[in-house]
Amino acid sequence: MPLAGASHAPRLGCASDARSLGPGILGAMPAGPVGAIRNFSIISHVDHGKSTLSDRILELTGAVDARHMREQFLDSMDLERERGITIKAQNVRVHWKDRTLHLIDTPGHVDFGYEVSRSLAACEGAVLLVDASQGIQAQTLANSYQAMEHDLTIVPVLNKIDLPAADPERSAAEIEQVLGIDPSTILYISAKTGQGVPELLDAIVERIPAPSGDPEAPLQALIFDSYYDQYRGVVSAVRVVNGTLVSGARLAFLQAGTVHEAEEVGVRTPWVKPVERLGPGDVGYLVTGIKDVSEARVGETITEAARRAPEPLAGYREPKPMVFCGLYPVDGDELPELREALDRLRLNDASFTYEPESSGALGFGFRCGFLGLLHMDIIRERLEREFDLSLIATAPSVAYRAQMRSGAVVGFDNPSAMPDAGSVEMIEEPMLTATIITPAAYNGTVMELCQSRRGEMLKMGYLSPERVELTYRIPLAEVVVDFFDQLKSRTKGYASLDYEPAGYVTSDLVKVDILLNGQPVDAFSAIRHRAEAQSYGRKMTVKLRELIPRQLFDVPIQAAMGGRIVARETVKARRKDVIAKCYGGDIT
Repeated sequence: MPLAGASHAPRLGCASDARSLGPGILGAMPAGPVGAIRNFSIISHVDHGKSTLSDRILELTGAVDARHMREQFLDSMDLERERGITIKAQNVRVHWKDRTLHLIDTPGHVDFGYEVSRSLAACEGAVLLVDASQGIQAQTLANSYQAMEHDLTIVPVLNKIDLPAADPERSAAEIEQVLGIDPSTILYISAKTGQGVPELLDAIVERIPAPSGDPEAPLQALIFDSYYDQYRGVVSAVRVVNGTLVSGARLAFLQAGTVHEAEEVGVRTPWVKPVERLGPGDVGYLVTGIKDVSEARVGETITEAARRAPEPLAGYREPKPMVFCGLYPVDGDELPELREALDRLRLNDASFTYEPESSGALGFGFRCGFLGLLHMDIIRERLEREFDLSLIATAPSVAYRAQMRSGAVVGFDNPSAMPDAGSVEMIEEPMLTATIITPAAYNGTVMELCQSRRGEMLKMGYLSPERVELTYRIPLAEVVVDFFDQLKSRTKGYASLDYEPAGYVTSDLVKVDILLNGQPVDAFSAIRHRAEAQSYGRKMTVKLRELIPRQLFDVPIQAAMGGRIVARETVKARRKDVIAKCYGGDIT
């Protein structure tokens, strides 16, 4: 979650973006007065129409002509287009009547909440998009509360009113009841057809305040995102808070303590467009020729070398990873390439962490921390695609804490790092507060699922006669495996889930080791609650018996809890068929 004063701006998708042949690429666009600028973000639940609304705004404002237009225009990654989701927040500058609008299209999935929070901190207002056929969902609530925490002006919008299943009156009543928003301020649009979008742009200009900032003050600009271009080095996305960022100026990076020259300053319209200067409230990109990615971290404050700002901007709080897994190269010689790839990807996505580790079975690799399972999946796929690596990922785990008998507190996220049971006083595991919104017909099956995952109900309330909001306190370890898949399958896809950390509690946890031929294999080790440890061990041994090929000798597969074997399967030895040739026609 960012601190006050943090901000966000456009990400340039890849190296080719820097040379995009968009219309007017060589022209310079002067920054307008601060009062003519409106910075706003589009927030909603997954698949409620953010990227489609961004497409219509680009068309209506003339930023992209029909020849270049395509669906999900701002989603520059192939991965985003294939999966139909937004992964990185994207910014674009457009003009509507006599105003300059900075639009930020944010992700909707809970795993990318860090992108949303950074985006909101850059804005003075937010367009809250709600699907008129689905009503308020879990991420609608979470993103709305984030916008309220940042004191943003909220413009409520009901989308997809052209659908046969749309029920705008019911959805508007939900918005009023749950969020306390006056229904007379709600706008009705269809982002797909463009109906009501011009009126939305007018409302953005009227309701959202202009940014504040002193153009004569010493320069203060915040780096909110960066990526590495192999031709030009680090390209940083910046938001100017005070002063003016001028192309060619000598700039000081306050946290890194370095000085560089602004080789190029520009904006995204959505084409990359160099400009002479960026004033207060403007967002754009900066190229300084930096080759060392550590000098342009997210949250860095930029000022003029000759006239320095008295203090840096607040920057962002580091997000805390919730899910951990090991990433190992299939070919051990690719370890340096994997380290460099992680370094460059962290520049572009500051919400994951990594540190070196080694495994007896897999060799050398990195222990990586992520905000969720989808985030883990996306990072692994980006590493394989963008850096041409072949990777092995271990099973996901979470961060535990052990209270030792000596009084020390030891944190660990890898089962192999779990302290010896004899020296541990107690073990604590992380908890979540999970908010589930589901049709009332599936209320019972959702409650059964949560209770089977050691969940404790905190509250239950009806948003409308047909929809229920359930709040559970549930262990993170029970959520990271297949909880979301189970929730969707049990509710035919209608339930939605949002969660946030809820501290640690003491639990009866044990380490389950898997032994092959009497030797423990650390890659298969897991930490489980004592009540389900034996069933987990039995399930793993049965699965491994199916997967391990037969040898010329018996291979025992055992699951051990401490020094006690709790499950065993055996891969039987391959036998020689001595009568195979006794059919009368073989010369031997």
